[in-house]
Amino acid sequence: MEILPIDNGIAEIIADEFVITNIEDGVELVGNVYYQGFDKMIIYEQNITPKFFDLSTKIAGEILQKFSNYRMSLAIVGNFAPYQSKSIKDFIFESNKLGQINFVNSKIEAIKALSK
Repeated sequence: MEILPIDNGIAEIIADEFVITNIEDGVELVGNVYYQGFDKMIIYEQNITPKFFDLSTKIAGEILQKFSNYRMSLAIVGNFAPYQSKSIKDFIFESNKLGQINFVNSKIEAIKALSK
């Protein structure tokens, strides 16, 4: 895994495998990025376990609470169309509306969302 700096305090997470497979991975990632001086993060859907997108596992809620605690903004880049449950669709919609957690389709959209 690499943490690449982008303008305006944004860190881009680059990896060939899952970076977040459980709550502990997410907490560790938030802390690591925060202590390197970043307050915004881009991560790719492919680097997050699919269980994250099943809200009944509570993985998303626990991890995203850490982002809130650290006052860190997040953009998750991916294709979220395959996630058909009403709960995840509502969660994505509400998250995007509030702006701290963003689900976007491209790195360009991620940078734009995090630069507001």
